Amino acid sequence: MGYWDYPVTLLASILTEKYGLPGVPVESILKCEHKYLSRLEQAKVIPEHIPLFEVFDPFNDNYMSDVKMLPPYWIKPIKSFSSYLAYRINSDLDFIDAREEIRRYIGKVTEPFEDFIHQLNLPEELTKNKGKTCIAESLLSGSMCTLEGYVYNNEVFVYGIVDSVRETDSSSFSRYEYPSKIPQTIQEEMEKITRKIMKHIGYNNNTFNIKFFYNQTSGKITLLEINPRHSQSHAFLFDSVDGVANHKIQLDLALGKKPELPEKFSGKYKKAAKFMTRTFEDGFITKVPTYRELKKINKENKDIIIKPLVKEGTRLSQLTYQDSYSYELANIYIPALDEKDLIEKYNKIISETNFKRAYENDISIV
Repeated sequence: MGYWDYPVTLLASILTEKYGLPGVPVESILKCEHKYLSRLEQAKVIPEHIPLFEVFDPFNDNYMSDVKMLPPYWIKPIKSFSSYLAYRINSDLDFIDAREEIRRYIGKVTEPFEDFIHQLNLPEELTKNKGKTCIAESLLSGSMCTLEGYVYNNEVFVYGIVDSVRETDSSSFSRYEYPSKIPQTIQEEMEKITRKIMKHIGYNNNTFNIKFFYNQTSGKITLLEINPRHSQSHAFLFDSVDGVANHKIQLDLALGKKPELPEKFSGKYKKAAKFMTRTFEDGFITKVPTYRELKKINKENKDIIIKPLVKEGTRLSQLTYQDSYSYELANIYIPALDEKDLIEKYNKIISETNFKRAYENDISIV
C-alpha cells in the first residue's frame, strides 16, 4: 500500500498483482496517472464532463500540427504533480516561452514514467504515443473540489469532499478546506460521475481522489484529474472533522477488509484546512520560525501544525517542483469551530511566525 504518487502507485500495483494481494490492476493505474490516456477513457463514458484536449510532442517545432485549439488553454506534461510545469497559454508567444521551460525540465518526470510503461506488457493503446509527452486542455472555471473515495469488491464509495480554495486572481492553491461548501445536489451528481468512470476503468480495492470544477453560473461539472491514491494532505482534515484520518481506509483495504468509518462529522472540530502559505515573487529567505517559536505557537494554538518548507538562505527560484506561478513557504494545518475561526487562527499565526524574504535591499513580511 502507499499514498505517494508515481512511482509508488505503480510499484504497489505491480507487487499486489505479483503476490495475489488486494490491489488495482496496472492498466487501471495508468488510466488515472497518464493524463492523455485518462482523458481518452473519460471521453468514452462521461464526454460531457471533460474539457477539449490534445496530446503533443514539446520537442516538435511544428507544434501547430498537434495543437489546433485556440488560446486560452493550459499545457502540462502527461505525468506531473502539484501543477509542476503547467502553464496557461494566452498567445502563441506564451506557448513558445512555456515550451522552452518544459523542454528543459520535463525529462525529470516523463522519461522514467515512459520507460516504466514500456517495460510492462501492455496493450498498444497504452503505449503508442511515446514521445508525445504533453497535453493541451481547454480552460476550466468555477469552484474546485476533490472527492475522496475507495473501491471495495468493485463497489465505489465516496467518504468526503474537500474544497480547493485558490489564491485571488491565481491558479495556485491557498488552502484545502473540509467539509465542502459545494451544494449537496452537485456533490451527489459528482459522486454519480465518479462511480461511472471508476467502474469503467476497472479500478478496484484501493483508495482514489478525483478533482472536479463546478461552475455555478452555467451549472457545469467538469472532471480535472483522477489520482489512484488517497491524499495524505487531507488526513489531518478528516481526523479533525470526522474523527479518523483517511489512512485507515487504505490500511483496511490492504488487509482485504471493507473500511469501517465512524459517524460522519463526529470529530472534535467542525472545520479544518491545510493552508499553503506562498509568495509570487522571487527572493531570499532571511528568517524562518525556530523550533522554540513553533512550539510556543503550538502551545497557544492547540492542535495546529506548522511545517516550514524553506530554510534561511534559500533563494525561492531555486526550489524544486513548485507550481509555475508561485513559491510555497509553509504548510499550516488548522482545525476550527467554523470558517471565521479558521481564518482568524491563520491570520494570527502568520503574524506570529514572521516569515521574511529579501528582494535585493528590500525586506518584506509574508
